[in-house]
Amino acid sequence: MPTPLPASLILTMAFALALVAGLVVKFWLASRQVRHVARHRGAVPAAFRQAITLDAHQKAADYTVAKTRFGLLELAWGAAVLLAWTLFGGLDLLNRLLLDLLGGGMWQQLALLAAFALIGGLAELPFTLWQTFRLEERFGFNKMTWRLWLTDAVKGVLLGALIGLPITALILWLMGAAGKLWWLWAWAAWMGFNLLLMLVYPTFIAPIFNKFKPLDDLALKERVNALMQRCGFAAKGLFVMDGSTRSAHANAYFTGFGASKRVVFYDTLLRQLSAGEVEAVLAHELGHFRHKHVMKRMVAMFALSLAGFALLGWLSAHSWFYTGLGVQPNLMAPNDALAILLFMLAMPVFGFFVAPLPVLVSRKHEFEADAYAIAQTSGADLSAALLKLYQDNASTLTPDPLFVKFYYSHPPASERLARMAAA
Repeated sequence: MPTPLPASLILTMAFALALVAGLVVKFWLASRQVRHVARHRGAVPAAFRQAITLDAHQKAADYTVAKTRFGLLELAWGAAVLLAWTLFGGLDLLNRLLLDLLGGGMWQQLALLAAFALIGGLAELPFTLWQTFRLEERFGFNKMTWRLWLTDAVKGVLLGALIGLPITALILWLMGAAGKLWWLWAWAAWMGFNLLLMLVYPTFIAPIFNKFKPLDDLALKERVNALMQRCGFAAKGLFVMDGSTRSAHANAYFTGFGASKRVVFYDTLLRQLSAGEVEAVLAHELGHFRHKHVMKRMVAMFALSLAGFALLGWLSAHSWFYTGLGVQPNLMAPNDALAILLFMLAMPVFGFFVAPLPVLVSRKHEFEADAYAIAQTSGADLSAALLKLYQDNASTLTPDPLFVKFYYSHPPASERLARMAAA
């Protein structure tokens, strides 16, 4: 009778196989996207020839191809870094160094998590800078200066430490002190923390990075308030954000939770759209609330995070989970931070093949929100607004259909506008 393979070896093989399979599929999908967009670059699709110029269509195609090819470089680098952390022993080495320096205990675990985040951020830094100051700059989207980028980065690190370290310390403490059901208590703490962030983000966190001022266009303000009253939606205020200081991309969104909800317009959006088009875009966002998409996504997030914490609770108790991913578990010190990091590194690898499911649901929600907006405002205004946004954001009109199914959280312009026309 053959000897069964050790669990750690099975995990190693499964991890390596899933990583390779995921890379192959990702590279194949990206190559399809590049070929499909390039093949349709020469002519504007018939449905858009009255509204989109050939120059705008070709800019969107070139931008999409450039982003996709850049994404392939990031993908290859990310896979190399992932292997370095796991099977090649990088995380194990970092853990041993910090154990020798700090001994076991809470400070060593927090230092491990902080060092991992710092090294990971530095590994991604060249790609972040290239994307912002070369790729986005090349297509006229970047408005950020080096000074502003550095200021944002420093603020982000300090804010991450101020907010992240306390909740991390709490979860690590629960992992060591709350018994076998620690994962349930940790999940409850994590959910409470996220709900608290949703409450305080609009008032205390977002203004650290951007300037917000009340909407001062009285005609538009009256129109928006009438729309929200008609839809039975209440918000704490209407604000304009200085998005143009960082990017030429335009957007509008709701932020906050409960009584702290705010409506935020990018200043770039208000410059590009008419009052009727702004109203239609806002009606689309209201459609998400009317159909309870936000609540459904929150419930899904709660359920998935509970399952994730439960799985982490089970995996962290088995030594093969650590050795199978290239780490020797501590014998005389807690392994909680190691378990968290390995879980964060491994789960995206195994979860890649179910990624089309949530984006499928998201696209369905977008269609529902479009239908609601058409019922509340002018369908012509919504169509015109979407065309302007697709054009201003250089979103390609001819994406590869299979690439869309895997990655697109919003339907392509052709599908959305076709449904609007039918409605």
